[in-house]
Amino acid sequence: MRTKTGTLTAIPLVVLTAIVMSGLSACRSHSEDEAKGTPHYAFDGNWPQRPAEMQWGETPGVTVDGKDQVWIFTRAKPPVQVYDKEGKFVRAWGDDDIKTAHYIRFDREGKVWVADMGKHVVMQFTPEGKLLKTLGTPGAPGCDDKHLNMPTDMVVTPAGDVFVTDGYGNNRVAHFDKNGNFVKDWGKKGGGPGEFVLPHSIVVDSKGILYVADRSNARIQVFEQSGKFLAQWQNLMVPWGLWITSKDEIWACGSSPMQRPPDNSMPFLPPKDQVFMKFDTSGKALALWTVQKGQDGKEQPGELNWLHGVALDSSGNIYASDIKGHKVQKFALREGGPGQ
Repeated sequence: MRTKTGTLTAIPLVVLTAIVMSGLSACRSHSEDEAKGTPHYAFDGNWPQRPAEMQWGETPGVTVDGKDQVWIFTRAKPPVQVYDKEGKFVRAWGDDDIKTAHYIRFDREGKVWVADMGKHVVMQFTPEGKLLKTLGTPGAPGCDDKHLNMPTDMVVTPAGDVFVTDGYGNNRVAHFDKNGNFVKDWGKKGGGPGEFVLPHSIVVDSKGILYVADRSNARIQVFEQSGKFLAQWQNLMVPWGLWITSKDEIWACGSSPMQRPPDNSMPFLPPKDQVFMKFDTSGKALALWTVQKGQDGKEQPGELNWLHGVALDSSGNIYASDIKGHKVQKFALREGGPGQ
């Protein structure tokens, strides 16, 4: 439910599921009844055909480019790996430049952006892996115009402005112009509007509005590019990763809210389930879909464990990356799904 202040009130997951599946375009797994017109996502066990020498470790990042090639950002060597829609290997790079992968994105010019939380920087590359630009000071954490502290994600506007979720160390959003010059920042640790506890992912819609996954506060916050707070969608899920489609549909992946540990050191870990939700720009829930959570070291194909990143191709297929499962998997949209 949406209040006048733009806040989504807490709804128990079982109730939300009933609401979404009865009144909205709910998603189901391929094992459920196949009602005509209902979205279905089927695990594609043939994707990708990963070469034996291409190792995957913890895999936080996944994105899709304009050719529907899938870019995987993994904590292994090489850290950047590219596969086509059918799963064929295309290229890999990044051994010499990247220390600890987090999220990976594209700008409107087709350049690759990565958040390297180990080096405390955000970097821009050509698709072939040539380093073009660095935001932050490599190897030097901080909280000012020249330093970041374990940044998590970044989004580039059509005008070239870069907004960075400087998440694990600083709990802020940092704004840089198209030339890489620092403009301003906002946010501090806390639970109020415009405050964060681990801002973990960020996207921008066609009107320039920013959406931030405030992970450990179990909410998505909405801002103007000036940093003005607009709304929060809270207590529906713990958002780990965000993706936005060309139709301004906002996909969030993560888990449902749960009791925090007594020491509150890293809330909502381990996640109890694996959840995808789709929203419109007003915060209205359009879809809810879950995937079986795997057991550490015993994950089965089609299961996810610490779901971290989500991306969709032009056909509506979902690519999901996880941490404990050490993989990216494809869930193919079947006939009658969204976007048909």
